[in-house]
Amino acid sequence: MIGRGPLRRSHVLAVSVLTAGLVWAGFLTYPSPAYAGNAAVTSSVAHTVIFTAQGSTTEQPTNATTVGAFLREHAISIGANDYVSPSLDTPLSDRMSIEYRPAVSVAIVAGKRRNTVISSAPNVAALLQSQNVRLGKYDSVTPALDAPVPPDGIVRINHFLTWQRVEHRTIAVPTIRRVNVALQPGVSKILSKGQVGMIDVLVAFTQAQSGSVKARVIGSRTVRKARPRIVDVGAADAMQMVATAYTPYCAGCSGITATGRPAGHGIVAVDPRVIPLGTRLYIPGYGYAIAGDTGGAIVGYRIDLGYTSYRDAMQFGRRAVTVYRLK
Repeated sequence: MIGRGPLRRSHVLAVSVLTAGLVWAGFLTYPSPAYAGNAAVTSSVAHTVIFTAQGSTTEQPTNATTVGAFLREHAISIGANDYVSPSLDTPLSDRMSIEYRPAVSVAIVAGKRRNTVISSAPNVAALLQSQNVRLGKYDSVTPALDAPVPPDGIVRINHFLTWQRVEHRTIAVPTIRRVNVALQPGVSKILSKGQVGMIDVLVAFTQAQSGSVKARVIGSRTVRKARPRIVDVGAADAMQMVATAYTPYCAGCSGITATGRPAGHGIVAVDPRVIPLGTRLYIPGYGYAIAGDTGGAIVGYRIDLGYTSYRDAMQFGRRAVTVYRLK
């Protein structure tokens, strides 16, 4: 037992000898570094790195000194086609980013051609670029170009053949029929035969590998305008009637006529005992019409002209008209 007595030289020598023995045995290494020959032995320094693999990013603490050692620490064996960034011999530093993508087997299929490759490309677009595969304007790829490369899967390319052609097309002759009260009922007279129009149409065709062809118009140019065919027709008979006007939105109106047609311009209400429903009519100042509706107040030689616009109906008001019944 050591008390508080005076420190003797024998005590100092004993402690010195003990300390020297511990140092020589290698047991005392802190706080000063120990030396083996002339080489200093230092303890490893831990880092935290940002590791991205299999589409996920995590923070990983490590005692490794290089990128390669870090991957070995995580039991990752690097294949010849795997992607590693930065390189394996890069020394680690704190917060360093490391990305690893293992290469996978994937088949690139285009029609009857199939090419199986090993690739660590980040997406389908990079895979095709690495294999020098060029896509046409209308080609399609499954999965999409920005999708990850499917492991042990298939990237399918649908190549399309395209071409363009100018087609000469005709424009049908429109027919304009006019009521001519001087003609007998059922008689018609051609005033102008009209002329067929011509148009040049630029069409783009796309043919899939299956053989199906799709066409779409990408431009047109009128070569000759069509001229209408003008025909005068005689009316079966003419009737003097009192005309009023209505719209689909009048009070009590449903918007649908007695014959099931939508109300509006060209549909007139009549007394079916005077003008049968479905009869084609012509009213000067109004135009062609079909007797397609009835009304409680439309009795005898009364006619109610359908208008889409309330303003137009109010402007027409009530007036006497000549109604021509057509064949």
